[in-house]
Amino acid sequence: MKSYNEEALKNDPKANFGRPYKQCTISVMDTIADPDITFDEKGVSNYYKEFKKAKEQNVFNGEKGKQKLVDLVNQIKSKGKNKKYDCITGVSGGVDSTYVALKAKELGLRPLIVHFDNGWNSETANKNIENIIKNTGFDLYTLVVDWNEFRDLQRAYFKANVVDIEALTDHAIICTLYKLAIEHNIEFILSGANVVTEQILPRHWIWGKTDGKNIQAIHQEYGEVKLKTFPTYSAFKFELFKKRKGLRSVRILDYMEYNKKQAKSEIQEKLGWKDYGGKHFESVFTRFYQGYILPVKFGIDKRKAHLSTLIFDGQLTKEYALEQLQLPIYDPDLMREDYEFVRKKLGFSEEEFMNYFKAPRVEHSSFEHDKRNIWENYPLFKVVKPLWKIIKKVK
Repeated sequence: MKSYNEEALKNDPKANFGRPYKQCTISVMDTIADPDITFDEKGVSNYYKEFKKAKEQNVFNGEKGKQKLVDLVNQIKSKGKNKKYDCITGVSGGVDSTYVALKAKELGLRPLIVHFDNGWNSETANKNIENIIKNTGFDLYTLVVDWNEFRDLQRAYFKANVVDIEALTDHAIICTLYKLAIEHNIEFILSGANVVTEQILPRHWIWGKTDGKNIQAIHQEYGEVKLKTFPTYSAFKFELFKKRKGLRSVRILDYMEYNKKQAKSEIQEKLGWKDYGGKHFESVFTRFYQGYILPVKFGIDKRKAHLSTLIFDGQLTKEYALEQLQLPIYDPDLMREDYEFVRKKLGFSEEEFMNYFKAPRVEHSSFEHDKRNIWENYPLFKVVKPLWKIIKKVK
């Protein structure tokens, strides 16, 4: 097995994208983490200013936050009156989504809980989701993926050497949320995304989660199994749902004092939630992806972003973050177990798996993909854009 050696990467110009190694003076973001990172004259990275701006614009604490949350909840209840559900939310069993479910219960909302089972759930995750449902009384919809299709998609992403293998799961859960929201006439999707624990995420690490065209293009190039059930939506369909059906994703955690440590303590006490030992470690694949694939193949230690976000919010110190980065990303014995488990479950030979970690990164943009702007995806529709604006006003 190859291993991740941060100290060696610091002295490798290629790993620092042609620059000398440099770390932000406030956080632990550095030149290994992001080719686009910049520093001011005091050595502070661009992420600090971006975090401050995002927090000022989107996070509301104190009385203002309480009032905005009350207004939002009243709006959700009003729109959901006489409906079986007034909102919908996806739950992975992780801290953020579990906390959203708990707050929804305490705020008197009636969400439909949605879980996407892609065949990689840990036993702890299954137990945590079971406890959420038992303690909240909410209905649970679980989409169990066709394993042959999902396995073929993941194999295709490995063969393509693209970075965001988790885009498959994220895309499927978003599609499922939208589909169920339309079926049940729900307008509000409660999101666990938030500024104070998740704001930092370099573009170099991810790809657009709603880009169904990129998924289909990569699978067409490297897949072997015909996709019959895996949900993929085009950019146009997502836009249609948002603009025409009025679907809205709301980030309720930005309207309250959200502290990761306190949130964990609260869901442990009220929902019997068990900790996984790492962010997004509720899935065996995600644990291996974030703990081994990303650092070893792509030079990405996601803890740098998670810890830096919490430093910027004052939830921990840089000294503590540096101590955490000196520790293994996760237990080495469990990592070796996961290596063999993931390799065998995806059907790779030992040689194929070793060669994967030696192969260079290929960008998602090398394959057909959606543009950021819907009008760029469908240029012929530009002729009806003025009419579309009129329809929206009439609506």
